[in-house]
Amino acid sequence: MRGASQAGLVNNLNDGLTWGVFPLLFTDHGLGLAAVGLIKGIYPVLWGIGQIPAGHLADRIGRKPLIVTGMLVQATGFLLALALLDQPLLAGIFSAVVLGLGTAMVYPALIASVSDHAHPAWRANALGTYRFWRDIGYAAGALLAGILADTFGLNATVIAAAALTAASGLLAARWITDLTKH
Repeated sequence: MRGASQAGLVNNLNDGLTWGVFPLLFTDHGLGLAAVGLIKGIYPVLWGIGQIPAGHLADRIGRKPLIVTGMLVQATGFLLALALLDQPLLAGIFSAVVLGLGTAMVYPALIASVSDHAHPAWRANALGTYRFWRDIGYAAGALLAGILADTFGLNATVIAAAALTAASGLLAARWITDLTKH
């Protein structure tokens, strides 16, 4: 459960962080609020829609491949935001697409992994514990974004998010096990 809980925390930390950092990053590079709204809207739309096929895939191939790959995809999404920043709208859209798809891969697989490992007698407790760590990620992301951005700047904050997300994916690779062959 620790593998899923830490990945869930970092996954939602990313969402909290992007709400604080992306509007500032992209308006600093000339985008208006409508463009920033588009960028921020793409992320959760793809996240939401993508969960349906990702959940189906997690039932077929296992939870761990989607969790690990999804976290690494999210890390790539952060790096794209900076790599393409000379074209801020393109950077924002590509970053949001990749972040949304990575998040969609992770979301259903994480909760399914926790359910897989929890006996029915204590499954609700396990899910509540996982959801606590996952949901605290929103607040942690907002707080971390503010502290890092004030101290090191917006670009460094995005790099830190990419590094943390990749590290979380690697921890998930080590700590999460799939119980059944799919």
